[in-house]
Amino acid sequence: MNRLLDALALVGRGLIGACRTLGDVAIFAAVGLSHLVRPPFHFRQFWRHFVEIAYFSLPVVALTALFTGMVLALQSFTGFSRFNAESAIASVVVLSVTRELGPVLAALMVAGRIGAAMAAEIGTMRVTDQVDALTTLSTDPMKYLVTPRLVAATLAMPLLVIVANILGVLGGFLIGTVKLGFVAQTYLDNTWDVLEVMDVVSGLVKAAVFGFVIALMGSWCGYNSRGGAQGVGQATTAAVVASSILILALDYVITEAFFSR
Repeated sequence: MNRLLDALALVGRGLIGACRTLGDVAIFAAVGLSHLVRPPFHFRQFWRHFVEIAYFSLPVVALTALFTGMVLALQSFTGFSRFNAESAIASVVVLSVTRELGPVLAALMVAGRIGAAMAAEIGTMRVTDQVDALTTLSTDPMKYLVTPRLVAATLAMPLLVIVANILGVLGGFLIGTVKLGFVAQTYLDNTWDVLEVMDVVSGLVKAAVFGFVIALMGSWCGYNSRGGAQGVGQATTAAVVASSILILALDYVITEAFFSR
């Protein structure tokens, strides 16, 4: 009986801790967004982070999307050839990339690169008292450190996903025409016939949400880090793990909202 009560108490403490953390993150996000309607807006900080996300993340996102499209076409051919359904490869590639793989893989790559960098930068500022120094200089740390990152990531991720979608479909096209022997015009016709506006829009909505989540978790973990260099390392790890889990969970939620029947 005592063991059962101890197990229930452990589960209860875990649930209470998770709810407390969720509430803290929600309040943090609300405070960060509230500064959008309260001037001034630190445009220089926004532009620095926008370039860091949209431009310097482009190579890793582009390579990931290109090879993902190539592998997807190759594996689809391997499976569909058993059922004489090779003509569906173009449809599978474009729908998979625009709806799911483009936004999700781009977000995971950016989470590993940008989310970790945000947590490390803000965490280092926290443990070295630079955040407190901003307050001493009459600069709101949330307005200066968090809000520009949230806006920059939310706006930059859809641009990266557009590039990822194009290169992912291009990768499938290259494999389909060069290696698998498809006629280029037929492959393109199949691609355009199945693609709808909602497929692209849903992916871009996912991208914006994922960008916001990446910036939010990176900023929150860094802002609340403690304990010197070890605390910064833990915050960096927590930011990447939390962002990745939330990306996959929200991917299902948004897909359900757009495509449930």
